[in-house]
Amino acid sequence: MRAIVLTGPRRVEVVGDLPEPDPRPGEVVVAMRAVGLCGSDLGVYEGHRATPELPWVMGHEGGGEIVAVGAGVTDRRAGQRVVVEPNYCCFDCPACRAGATSACPRRWIVGMNVPGLLAERVAVPSRFTWPVAQAVSDETLACVEPLAVARAAVRRSGIGPDGECLVVGAGSQGLLVCQSLLAIGARPYVTEPHEGRLALAERIGAKAVDPRDAGDFAAVFDTAGIAQTWETSLRAVAPAGVIVLIGMSDERVHTSTMELTRRQLVLRGSLIYDHPGDFAGTVEAVEAGEIQPARTLRPATPPEQAGEAFARARSVPGKSWIDLARWWEDRDDR
Repeated sequence: MRAIVLTGPRRVEVVGDLPEPDPRPGEVVVAMRAVGLCGSDLGVYEGHRATPELPWVMGHEGGGEIVAVGAGVTDRRAGQRVVVEPNYCCFDCPACRAGATSACPRRWIVGMNVPGLLAERVAVPSRFTWPVAQAVSDETLACVEPLAVARAAVRRSGIGPDGECLVVGAGSQGLLVCQSLLAIGARPYVTEPHEGRLALAERIGAKAVDPRDAGDFAAVFDTAGIAQTWETSLRAVAPAGVIVLIGMSDERVHTSTMELTRRQLVLRGSLIYDHPGDFAGTVEAVEAGEIQPARTLRPATPPEQAGEAFARARSVPGKSWIDLARWWEDRDDR
């Protein structure tokens, strides 16, 4: 079986000798059709996040078609088109029992501590696959999961229709946050130094604003999480407003308890999404046409050029993704 693997920092190869996955009880095997790339994947690629072993199959944003079903699985079937929810919570810890599965300390993360989705076929717990309509395109399968991240951040912000928000950063996550805000009737503004990314944010309906002029926003979504964007976010949020932190880094940022208290600010970290509501709602929104996340995508990258996609993903506008359906075409041509 073919897969795209990391063999060392910034070294990606296609291999063809991985064993075929055999579904255990409660699992299904998914023939992957599309996988998106995000900042977490790039952290692995660049060597900032250690992997359990090398070579390592990366990728966690994607979906495909079920081709095998393990014992005990009665609500999934071969031939179903599905998207993978790649964070497997334990369902038993206090966080899970409280409904905050995103905070599960025993969470298995596909592509991080469990082998990823950039393979021809992968075994997945059936309860973490979400059937989608056959009409949902391959490219959309590559961005349902990051859209769930964006929609969860918007939900946690408490912002409603007509709320004016600032999205700091127009990488793929920032673009999806803009789309999620527009879908609920909020008004997103965006600041981004990369002209191509800023132009793409404007094309999907956000309004560009100079970070030096940004201020008095009820909610600010920081999608980068670095010291520079923190300063922008803190300056831009209105009194009694909320800063939602989505991007992460180990940089120290600075403020004072006096400023937070006097301005009555809320700082809200938003990590992924909570099972099952956030993912279920995202699939419903996509199927209903409320959000079209594929508008944020770059042209497809074939598997053999995956290394190039990883290398340039931080510097190009739009979300990069790998078109694994081309491997299906190769199989059909044989």
